Amino acid sequence: MIAVDRGRYTCLVEPVGERGRRRKDRADDIATGRRTVVAMKARELGRKGIVVGDRVALVGDVSGRPDTLARVVRVEPRTSMLRRSADDTDNTDGIERPVVANAEQLVIVTALADPPPRPRMIDRMLVAAFDADIEPMLCLTKSDLAAPDDLVALYAPLGVPYVVIQKGGDLDELRERVRDRVSVLVGHSGVGKSTLVNALVPDANRAVSHVNAVTGRGRHTSTSAVALELPGGGWIIDTPGVRSFGLAHVSVETVLAGFPDLVEGTVHCPKGCTHLSEECALDAWVAAGHAGPARLESLRRLLASREGTADDDQARSGADPLPDLG
Repeated sequence: MIAVDRGRYTCLVEPVGERGRRRKDRADDIATGRRTVVAMKARELGRKGIVVGDRVALVGDVSGRPDTLARVVRVEPRTSMLRRSADDTDNTDGIERPVVANAEQLVIVTALADPPPRPRMIDRMLVAAFDADIEPMLCLTKSDLAAPDDLVALYAPLGVPYVVIQKGGDLDELRERVRDRVSVLVGHSGVGKSTLVNALVPDANRAVSHVNAVTGRGRHTSTSAVALELPGGGWIIDTPGVRSFGLAHVSVETVLAGFPDLVEGTVHCPKGCTHLSEECALDAWVAAGHAGPARLESLRRLLASREGTADDDQARSGADPLPDLG
Protein backbone atom coordinates (compact mmCIF):
# COMPACT_ATOMS: atom_id res chain seq x y z
CA MET A 1 0.00 0.00 0.00
CA ILE A 2 1.69 3.20 -1.11
CA ALA A 3 -1.07 5.79 -0.56
CA VAL A 4 -4.45 6.11 1.16
CA ASP A 5 -6.80 8.93 0.29
CA ARG A 6 -10.50 9.23 1.18
CA GLY A 7 -11.37 5.58 0.91
CA ARG A 8 -9.20 4.89 -2.13
CA TYR A 9 -6.11 2.75 -1.72
CA THR A 10 -3.19 2.92 -4.16
CA CYS A 11 -1.24 -0.33 -4.26
CA LEU A 12 1.95 -1.35 -6.03
CA VAL A 13 1.40 -4.77 -7.59
CA GLU A 14 4.47 -6.85 -8.31
CA PRO A 15 4.65 -10.16 -10.19
CA VAL A 16 5.12 -13.28 -8.08
CA GLY A 17 8.73 -13.53 -6.93
CA GLU A 18 9.46 -9.86 -7.59
CA ARG A 19 8.95 -8.48 -4.06
CA GLY A 20 12.01 -6.61 -2.92
CA ARG A 21 13.47 -6.39 -6.41
CA ARG A 22 15.41 -3.19 -6.93
CA ARG A 23 13.66 -0.87 -9.35
CA LYS A 24 15.71 0.05 -12.41
CA ASP A 25 13.42 2.29 -14.45
CA ARG A 26 9.84 2.59 -15.63
CA ALA A 27 10.54 0.59 -18.78
CA ASP A 28 11.65 -2.23 -16.50
CA ASP A 29 8.32 -1.94 -14.62
CA ILE A 30 6.40 -2.27 -17.87
CA ALA A 31 8.44 -5.26 -18.97
CA THR A 32 7.82 -7.17 -15.73
CA GLY A 33 4.17 -6.19 -15.26
CA ARG A 34 4.83 -4.06 -12.17
CA ARG A 35 2.03 -1.50 -11.85
CA THR A 36 -0.04 0.63 -9.51
CA VAL A 37 -3.64 -0.33 -8.86
CA VAL A 38 -6.35 1.76 -7.19
CA ALA A 39 -8.65 -0.24 -4.90
CA MET A 40 -11.42 0.09 -2.35
CA LYS A 41 -11.79 -1.88 0.86
CA ALA A 42 -14.00 -4.96 0.65
CA ARG A 43 -17.04 -4.92 2.90
CA GLU A 44 -15.98 -8.14 4.64
CA LEU A 45 -12.98 -6.35 6.14
CA GLY A 46 -15.39 -4.32 8.24
CA ARG A 47 -13.73 -1.58 10.29
CA LYS A 48 -10.25 -3.07 9.94
CA GLY A 49 -7.90 -0.23 9.16
CA ILE A 50 -5.56 -0.25 6.16
CA VAL A 51 -2.55 2.06 6.21
CA VAL A 52 0.40 2.92 4.05
CA GLY A 53 2.98 0.15 4.21
CA ASP A 54 0.42 -2.64 4.51
CA ARG A 55 0.78 -5.69 2.28
CA VAL A 56 -2.62 -6.69 0.97
CA ALA A 57 -4.41 -9.13 -1.31
CA LEU A 58 -6.49 -7.76 -4.19
CA VAL A 59 -9.27 -9.15 -6.33
CA GLY A 60 -11.20 -7.74 -9.27
CA ASP A 61 -9.68 -5.55 -11.94
CA VAL A 62 -5.97 -5.37 -11.09
CA SER A 63 -4.87 -4.22 -14.54
CA GLY A 64 -4.06 -0.74 -13.30
CA ARG A 65 -5.83 0.84 -16.27
CA PRO A 66 -7.43 4.29 -15.76
CA ASP A 67 -10.92 4.30 -14.23
CA THR A 68 -10.62 0.73 -12.92
CA LEU A 69 -11.06 -0.28 -9.30
CA ALA A 70 -9.95 -3.43 -7.48
CA ARG A 71 -10.92 -4.60 -3.97
CA VAL A 72 -8.69 -5.15 -0.95
CA VAL A 73 -9.85 -8.45 0.57
CA ARG A 74 -7.02 -9.27 2.99
CA VAL A 75 -4.35 -7.48 5.00
CA GLU A 76 -1.26 -9.61 5.51
CA PRO A 77 0.29 -9.94 9.01
CA ARG A 78 2.34 -6.88 9.92
CA THR A 79 5.96 -6.95 11.03
CA SER A 80 5.56 -3.60 12.81
CA MET A 81 2.96 -0.92 13.38
CA LEU A 82 3.71 2.68 14.23
CA ARG A 83 0.76 3.95 16.25
CA ARG A 84 -0.38 7.01 18.07
CA SER A 85 -3.23 7.62 20.49
CA ALA A 86 -5.84 10.24 19.79
CA ASP A 87 -5.29 13.02 22.31
CA ASP A 88 -7.70 14.75 24.65
CA THR A 89 -8.68 17.31 22.03
CA ASP A 90 -10.07 14.48 19.90
CA ASN A 91 -12.55 13.42 22.64
CA THR A 92 -11.88 9.78 21.83
CA ASP A 93 -10.47 8.56 25.17
CA GLY A 94 -7.02 7.72 23.88
CA ILE A 95 -8.13 5.40 21.09
CA GLU A 96 -5.21 3.96 19.12
CA ARG A 97 -4.70 5.02 15.53
CA PRO A 98 -2.39 3.15 13.15
CA VAL A 99 0.02 5.41 11.28
CA VAL A 100 2.32 3.26 9.13
CA ALA A 101 2.73 -0.52 8.81
CA ASN A 102 5.84 -2.64 8.22
CA ALA A 103 8.38 0.17 8.65
CA GLU A 104 11.88 -0.78 9.78
CA GLN A 105 13.20 2.64 10.72
CA LEU A 106 11.71 5.83 12.16
CA VAL A 107 13.57 8.91 10.96
CA ILE A 108 12.77 11.77 13.34
CA VAL A 109 13.42 14.96 11.40
CA THR A 110 13.99 18.05 13.53
CA ALA A 111 15.45 21.44 12.71
CA LEU A 112 18.21 22.86 14.88
CA ALA A 113 16.69 26.33 14.35
CA ASP A 114 13.76 27.98 12.54
CA PRO A 115 11.76 26.32 14.06
CA PRO A 116 13.77 25.44 17.19
CA PRO A 117 14.02 21.78 18.28
CA ARG A 118 11.34 20.44 20.61
CA PRO A 119 12.93 17.69 22.73
CA ARG A 120 9.67 16.64 24.34
CA MET A 121 8.18 15.83 20.94
CA ILE A 122 11.36 13.95 19.99
CA ASP A 123 11.01 11.97 23.23
CA ARG A 124 7.45 11.01 22.37
CA MET A 125 8.45 9.84 18.91
CA LEU A 126 11.24 7.74 20.43
CA VAL A 127 8.71 6.11 22.75
CA ALA A 128 6.47 5.37 19.75
CA ALA A 129 9.46 3.76 17.99
CA PHE A 130 10.22 1.58 21.03
CA ASP A 131 6.57 0.55 21.20
CA ALA A 132 6.53 -0.39 17.50
CA ASP A 133 9.92 -2.15 17.68
CA ILE A 134 11.20 0.17 14.95
CA GLU A 135 14.77 1.49 14.99
CA PRO A 136 14.80 5.27 15.58
CA MET A 137 17.21 7.74 14.01
CA LEU A 138 17.55 11.51 14.41
CA CYS A 139 17.91 13.63 11.30
CA LEU A 140 19.03 17.10 12.38
CA THR A 141 18.49 19.73 9.69
CA LYS A 142 19.51 23.39 9.28
CA SER A 143 22.90 22.94 10.96
CA ASP A 144 24.00 26.05 9.08
CA LEU A 145 21.77 28.02 11.48
CA ALA A 146 22.70 26.36 14.79
CA ALA A 147 25.17 23.80 16.13
CA PRO A 148 23.90 20.26 16.88
CA ASP A 149 26.12 19.64 19.94
CA ASP A 150 23.57 20.22 22.73
CA LEU A 151 20.84 18.16 21.11
CA VAL A 152 23.26 15.35 20.23
CA ALA A 153 24.50 15.30 23.84
CA LEU A 154 20.92 15.08 25.14
CA TYR A 155 20.28 11.83 23.25
CA ALA A 156 23.76 10.32 23.49
CA PRO A 157 22.83 8.21 26.57
CA LEU A 158 20.12 6.53 24.49
CA GLY A 159 22.54 5.54 21.74
CA VAL A 160 20.20 6.85 19.05
CA PRO A 161 22.06 7.24 15.71
CA TYR A 162 21.89 10.62 14.02
CA VAL A 163 22.82 12.51 10.88
CA VAL A 164 23.41 16.25 10.65
CA ILE A 165 22.41 18.13 7.52
CA GLN A 166 22.87 21.71 6.41
CA LYS A 167 21.31 23.68 3.59
CA GLY A 168 22.97 22.75 0.32
CA GLY A 169 25.00 19.98 1.96
CA ASP A 170 25.28 16.44 0.66
CA LEU A 171 22.92 13.70 1.80
CA ASP A 172 25.26 10.75 1.30
CA GLU A 173 25.11 9.59 4.93
CA LEU A 174 21.32 9.81 5.04
CA ARG A 175 21.03 7.98 1.71
CA GLU A 176 23.21 5.18 3.05
CA ARG A 177 21.13 4.84 6.24
CA VAL A 178 17.83 4.54 4.35
CA ARG A 179 19.13 2.38 1.49
CA ASP A 180 17.31 -0.95 1.08
CA ARG A 181 15.11 -0.26 4.13
CA VAL A 182 11.55 0.90 4.74
CA SER A 183 11.90 4.19 6.62
CA VAL A 184 9.13 6.49 7.82
CA LEU A 185 9.89 10.21 8.15
CA VAL A 186 8.15 12.17 10.90
CA GLY A 187 8.63 15.70 12.15
CA HIS A 188 7.10 19.10 12.80
CA SER A 189 6.01 21.23 9.87
CA GLY A 190 8.78 23.48 8.63
CA VAL A 191 11.73 21.29 9.65
CA GLY A 192 12.67 20.51 6.03
CA LYS A 193 11.16 17.05 5.73
CA SER A 194 9.60 17.61 2.32
CA THR A 195 12.84 19.16 1.07
CA LEU A 196 14.68 16.00 2.12
CA VAL A 197 12.09 13.80 0.40
CA ASN A 198 12.42 15.76 -2.85
CA ALA A 199 16.21 15.41 -2.70
CA LEU A 200 16.10 11.68 -1.99
CA VAL A 201 13.37 10.98 -4.57
CA PRO A 202 13.81 13.55 -7.39
CA ASP A 203 10.37 12.93 -8.92
CA ALA A 204 8.50 13.07 -5.60
CA ASN A 205 7.36 16.70 -6.06
CA ARG A 206 6.37 17.08 -2.41
CA ALA A 207 5.20 20.60 -1.57
CA VAL A 208 7.61 22.61 0.59
CA SER A 209 6.41 24.96 3.35
CA HIS A 210 7.94 28.03 4.97
CA VAL A 211 8.08 28.81 8.68
CA ASN A 212 5.75 31.55 9.92
CA ALA A 213 7.88 34.42 11.23
CA VAL A 214 5.38 35.16 14.04
CA THR A 215 4.49 31.70 15.36
CA GLY A 216 7.74 29.93 14.45
CA ARG A 217 5.82 27.06 12.87
CA GLY A 218 5.50 25.66 9.41
CA ARG A 219 2.17 24.84 7.84
CA HIS A 220 1.09 21.35 6.80
CA THR A 221 2.02 20.79 3.15
CA SER A 222 1.63 17.00 3.10
CA THR A 223 -1.94 15.98 3.94
CA SER A 224 -1.56 12.20 3.90
CA ALA A 225 1.17 9.59 4.19
CA VAL A 226 2.69 8.28 0.96
CA ALA A 227 5.36 5.64 0.26
CA LEU A 228 8.05 6.61 -2.24
CA GLU A 229 10.59 4.24 -3.74
CA LEU A 230 14.23 5.28 -3.46
CA PRO A 231 16.29 5.19 -6.67
CA GLY A 232 19.03 3.17 -4.94
CA GLY A 233 16.69 0.66 -3.32
CA GLY A 234 14.35 0.88 -0.34
CA TRP A 235 11.35 3.04 0.51
CA ILE A 236 10.66 6.19 2.47
CA ILE A 237 7.21 6.97 3.79
CA ASP A 238 6.55 10.69 4.05
CA THR A 239 3.95 11.78 6.61
CA PRO A 240 2.20 15.08 7.33
CA GLY A 241 3.93 17.47 9.74
CA VAL A 242 2.95 16.67 13.33
CA ARG A 243 2.16 18.84 16.33
CA SER A 244 1.18 16.13 18.82
CA PHE A 245 1.73 12.41 19.22
CA GLY A 246 -0.52 10.70 21.77
CA LEU A 247 1.02 7.80 23.71
CA ALA A 248 -1.84 6.62 25.92
CA HIS A 249 -1.51 3.14 24.41
CA VAL A 250 2.14 2.71 25.49
CA SER A 251 2.84 0.99 28.82
CA VAL A 252 5.61 1.77 31.31
CA GLU A 253 7.00 -1.73 30.69
CA THR A 254 7.34 -1.06 26.97
CA VAL A 255 9.47 2.03 27.59
CA LEU A 256 11.51 0.29 30.29
CA ALA A 257 12.31 -2.58 27.91
CA GLY A 258 14.49 -0.15 25.97
CA PHE A 259 16.76 0.18 29.05
CA PRO A 260 18.06 -3.34 29.85
CA ASP A 261 20.69 -1.88 32.20
CA LEU A 262 17.89 -0.54 34.41
CA VAL A 263 15.33 -3.35 34.24
CA GLU A 264 16.93 -5.47 36.98
CA GLY A 265 16.93 -2.49 39.31
CA THR A 266 13.12 -2.32 39.24
CA VAL A 267 12.84 -5.60 41.21
CA HIS A 268 12.80 -3.63 44.46
CA CYS A 269 10.37 -0.97 43.24
CA PRO A 270 6.94 -0.81 44.92
CA LYS A 271 4.06 -2.42 43.05
CA GLY A 272 2.77 -0.20 40.25
CA CYS A 273 5.83 2.04 40.39
CA THR A 274 5.85 4.67 37.68
CA HIS A 275 9.63 5.16 38.17
CA LEU A 276 8.99 8.87 38.51
CA SER A 277 8.42 9.06 42.29
CA GLU A 278 10.74 9.17 45.29
CA GLU A 279 9.85 5.57 46.20
CA CYS A 280 11.42 4.26 42.98
CA ALA A 281 14.34 1.88 43.60
CA LEU A 282 16.20 2.94 40.47
CA ASP A 283 17.93 5.81 42.26
CA ALA A 284 19.64 3.32 44.59
CA TRP A 285 20.42 1.07 41.62
CA VAL A 286 22.23 3.89 39.84
CA ALA A 287 23.93 5.06 43.05
CA ALA A 288 25.37 1.55 43.42
CA GLY A 289 27.01 1.92 40.01
CA HIS A 290 24.85 -0.55 38.05
CA ALA A 291 23.86 2.07 35.47
CA GLY A 292 24.71 5.65 34.60
CA PRO A 293 22.74 8.64 35.94
CA ALA A 294 22.24 9.92 32.39
CA ARG A 295 20.48 6.68 31.45
CA LEU A 296 18.05 7.01 34.36
CA GLU A 297 17.44 10.65 33.49
CA SER A 298 16.68 9.64 29.89
CA LEU A 299 14.31 6.89 31.01
CA ARG A 300 12.39 9.26 33.23
CA ARG A 301 12.24 11.89 30.54
CA LEU A 302 10.68 9.38 28.13
CA LEU A 303 8.27 8.10 30.78
CA ALA A 304 7.23 11.66 31.58
CA SER A 305 6.59 12.27 27.87
CA ARG A 306 3.75 9.70 28.04
CA GLU A 307 1.80 12.03 30.31
CA GLY A 308 -0.46 14.39 28.36
CA THR A 309 -0.25 14.69 24.60
CA ALA A 310 1.02 18.11 23.59
CA ASP A 311 4.60 19.24 23.44
CA ASP A 312 5.48 22.38 25.41
CA ASP A 313 4.92 24.76 22.50
CA GLN A 314 1.54 23.28 21.64
CA ALA A 315 0.40 23.43 25.26
CA ARG A 316 1.05 27.16 25.27
CA SER A 317 -0.40 27.91 21.87
CA GLY A 318 -3.29 25.51 21.40
CA ALA A 319 -1.93 24.24 18.08
CA ASP A 320 -3.80 21.68 16.07
CA PRO A 321 -3.35 17.95 16.86
CA LEU A 322 -1.67 15.47 14.55
CA PRO A 323 -3.57 15.06 11.27
CA ASP A 324 -5.16 11.67 10.62
CA LEU A 325 -2.47 9.76 8.70
CA GLY A 326 -4.44 6.68 7.86
